[in-house]
Amino acid sequence: MVARPQSAGPVSARNVRRLLSFQRYLHSSRFIRGIPASNPLGYLLDDDYTGQAKLMLEKVGNWNFDMFLFDRLTNGNSLVNLTFHLFNSYGLIELFQLDMVKLRRFLVMIQEDYRSQNPYHNAVHAADVTQAMYCYLQEPKLAETMTSCDLLLGLLAAATHDLDHPGVNQPFLIKTNHYLAALYKNSSVLENHHWKSAVGLLRESALLSHLPTEDRLNMEERLGSLILATDISRQNNYLSEFRAHLDKRDLCLTNGGHRHFILQIALKCADICNPCRPWKLSKLWSEKVTEEFFHQGDIERKHHLEVTPFCDRQSNSVANIQIGFMTYVVEPLFVEWSRFSDTRLSQTMMGHLSLNKQGWKEGRDKQEASTSRASEEQRTSAAKDSNSKELPQGSKRS
Repeated sequence: MVARPQSAGPVSARNVRRLLSFQRYLHSSRFIRGIPASNPLGYLLDDDYTGQAKLMLEKVGNWNFDMFLFDRLTNGNSLVNLTFHLFNSYGLIELFQLDMVKLRRFLVMIQEDYRSQNPYHNAVHAADVTQAMYCYLQEPKLAETMTSCDLLLGLLAAATHDLDHPGVNQPFLIKTNHYLAALYKNSSVLENHHWKSAVGLLRESALLSHLPTEDRLNMEERLGSLILATDISRQNNYLSEFRAHLDKRDLCLTNGGHRHFILQIALKCADICNPCRPWKLSKLWSEKVTEEFFHQGDIERKHHLEVTPFCDRQSNSVANIQIGFMTYVVEPLFVEWSRFSDTRLSQTMMGHLSLNKQGWKEGRDKQEASTSRASEEQRTSAAKDSNSKELPQGSKRS
């Protein structure tokens, strides 16, 4: 009889939720329609991809892909369905001899470990980043050179890059003495947590357990290197290196190290590509991320902590935050990506970026003008009231 590990306790609510989610994927849709599930694996690939959701997946490489709509059509399972579809489309299930039940279970665990209460850093964001990563992997320079292992890791990194995000940033974790800050010594705290959480799920699901140990460990390390690259505090380091490579024209994608670096850059682009989406989608993402920022600021104010500047709803607006983000973070990176991959997609992204930035500026200017007029009207009204009160009772104006 095998003894239970000492650390094992009662079945957690999270594990129960995972089990129910997985069972639902395997059985519910066919059971409800009265179709016997005699061969569960036979319909794993297409059972959930019915109607409009299936039609959307046929255009998964379209830059206008609406992840919010896809999430609604899949009943909140956009990350599971999208990632499974991409694995299947690339033939990764066969190439790496992945057990489809383990793969589905792994994807369910990933989706469950994103915190749905986060306005922005949730499973829908992860699905959106994964879709963007797929678009970049389809670009000629990458499509012609990336190996199957590169594709696998690129998609895995995109799907798990913000796993179990707490909805607050690294400085907040540090100044509140959070255990994660201590665990990772105040360095890439969130990114290390995302990476280690992803490795934990890979091992728990045993998705890669059939591979040689050395290969498995190497893949885990490369996955970590990709996720760690999304640390925004290291943005300038990656940008400078990328720009230097482009200036020297020395990138050679037959070189494994160079391919990995481009995967890092592609993931960084995918992670912050919202301002490069069409206005309708970009605006919604902007509002959601700002809502999350402001929620952190509210917590900081409530507990008498220094309020992070861009998290202060009393002194900031969505427009100002987005204009700054586009100008100093997004634009510099995508300018260099466009130099590297001068394609129609790059031109489309830069076009949206320019239009969206202008849209936020115009909206801000209108708001400021409206506020200024309202203030002027209030001052005029107050002045009239004051003058009226100063007139002696019964007197008339000449």
